[in-house]
Formats: sequence, C-alpha cells, structure tokens
Amino acid sequence: MLPGAVRHGYEPDVPGEFTLSTAAIAVPILAEGEDDGGFHAPGIEEFFPDAIFGSTELGSFFGFDRIMLVRLVVVAVLLLLLWLATRRASLIPSRGQSIVELGVGFVRNQIAEQILGKERARPYLAMLTTIFFTVLAMNLAGIVPFLNIAGTSRVGLPLVLALWVFIVYLSAGVRKHGLGKYLKAQLFPPGVPWPAYVLITPIEALQVFVLRPATLTIRLVANMMAGHLMLVLCFAATHFLLLEGGGLIKLTGLLAFAGGLFITLFEVFIALLQAYIFTLLSAIYVNFALEEEH
Repeated sequence: MLPGAVRHGYEPDVPGEFTLSTAAIAVPILAEGEDDGGFHAPGIEEFFPDAIFGSTELGSFFGFDRIMLVRLVVVAVLLLLLWLATRRASLIPSRGQSIVELGVGFVRNQIAEQILGKERARPYLAMLTTIFFTVLAMNLAGIVPFLNIAGTSRVGLPLVLALWVFIVYLSAGVRKHGLGKYLKAQLFPPGVPWPAYVLITPIEALQVFVLRPATLTIRLVANMMAGHLMLVLCFAATHFLLLEGGGLIKLTGLLAFAGGLFITLFEVFIALLQAYIFTLLSAIYVNFALEEEH
C-alpha cells in the first residue's frame, strides 16, 4: 500500500496497480512531447526517405531519393579522385598516386594473390579492386557531413555487387571445368558415401546458388544499417539532451556526444573491415569455382 494513495483515499486492490495507472497517464504525455518536437528514435524509415522526384512506392516505375543521390555523389567523387591521382602517374609517385597504389597493392597482394595465387589472380584483379574501392567509398559516406548515410545501407547496391561476384565465379568454374564437371565438383563432394548425397547435394546447391550471394549482401547491409542507426541515435540524443534537458540532464548530452564521436571512429574501422571482407569472400568464392575439389 502506498502512503500517498492512502492520503488521497485510494488503496489499490492489486499490487502494482498504482504504478501501472501512473504509467498509463504518462504515456499520452510522452506521446504529446514527441509530437511537439521531442526526442525521436531512429527507425527503418531512415533507409527509405521521400523521393526527390518520381515515386519510391513499390508500384511505381522510377523514384530517386537521397540514398540514390548519395551513391551518385560517391561514384562521381571516387572517379574524380582516382583520375586526379593517376592522370600524371610516374615512377616517383605523388601523394595521391601513392594512396591509390597502396590500395591496389593491398587488394593484389593481401587478397587476390593470397587466395588465388599469382597467375590465377590476374584476370580477377580488376573486379576485386573495383569492388574494394566501391564498397569502401560507399561505406565511408555514412560519416561524411551532408551525406550522412552509407550507399551500402540499403540492399540494392550490395545485391548488385553480390550478383556480379555470383556470375563471375559461376562462369569461371564453367569455363575452366565445363558445365557438367563444374556442377559435379560443386554439388557432389568426393569421398562421401553415395547415399549421403541425398542430404549433402541440396545443401551444396543452396550454398553455391543462394547462400554465397545472400550472405555477401546481408552482411554488408546489416553492418551499415546498424552503424547508421547508432550514429543517428547518439547525435539525436545529444541534440535533444543539450537543448531540451534541464539541470544535470544536460551533462548526459555530453556523454551522448562522446559516444557519437567514438562510434564515428568505429564506423571508419567497420567501413574498412567490410570492404576487406566483401572482397576477400569474393576471391574465395572464385577460388572455390576454380578448384578441382572443395
């Protein structure tokens, strides 16, 4: 029994009823505060902004929104930087040329040749380098002022890159082994008792034709979505607590701001890591297609 309730002539019949009734009263107040410009937690709508022109509805033919604009800006800036860095390539590289050569050398030495070998890597180096630079640039857009969202935080672009890898490793395997031998090597692993193929072959088919491109896509999208939501949450909380909070509550806004700075630095690491993982797995899948056994 609560003393305050007794003083007002009310005694709850059920334990906790007074608390629940108080919470019920508070809910409309909180909702009213949100409508009046209170704190708004980020949600899935962050990744489906309103169309700049056209319509982004499912039944529409074409729509152009902020994320698509970010992708175009990133592509334009990336191509411009690569052109500026390599237009006067020389034996004594400039700073820009050195950075580009460092990235290309990393993909060649640490991914392509490490996984595929020096000779087999050569035909796929251009694809792997393009994927690495594209994914990295799109990921970093999430922490760039005025862009503020990764181009890979919605499924379209990661799916296109994953399908590119899918087509390349299928065609590489068929070209090297022939269609029948390639499918046999991928779907019927040697050294397995033949009755086990009833279970193993469907699993292998699912892995080769569905899971590999799906995991490439989902891993990248999920990481970029999570990073964006954490950044928006921290900086939205900073804005709300500093401007709307009273007294010592304002100090928690500084903690939220520090958290936002930490997550920003962490997102740089995640952007690099996800570009590396996507490119590495692409090379591994091509290698699986070229191997006699896996």
